[in-house]
Amino acid sequence: MADQQYYYGTGRRKTAVARVRLYPGNGAVVINGKPLEEVFSRDLHRAGILAPLRRLGREGKFSATIKCEGGGITGWADAIKMGIARALVASDPTLKPALKRGDNLLTRDAREKERKKAGLKRARKAPQFTKR
Repeated sequence: MADQQYYYGTGRRKTAVARVRLYPGNGAVVINGKPLEEVFSRDLHRAGILAPLRRLGREGKFSATIKCEGGGITGWADAIKMGIARALVASDPTLKPALKRGDNLLTRDAREKERKKAGLKRARKAPQFTKR
């Protein structure tokens, strides 16, 4: 598979980064050397990852090889979803309007974890107040 023509897309979410290579193929998705079902046990994550392909009706047309790092499972899933969408646009720029419609699959979710502040227990939670 390494010498074939592929389309590349990068997806990010929180601290997770996914580097996606889309190959013309049978629909196999390999993440860090493991199949999709082995990495993601929840159906919600699997459905989200395949959402760009499902929206365009190309589920069995592409195989994907993905490298993920940083963050957690949910961050990985959203980063992969964005990476697949961007790789699809790289393969055919006319698909861009279809992927932007509804919940935009090409825009990064900018929400990040807020830093902890001094004197507080978490970013905003203050220690319990005692009157007496």
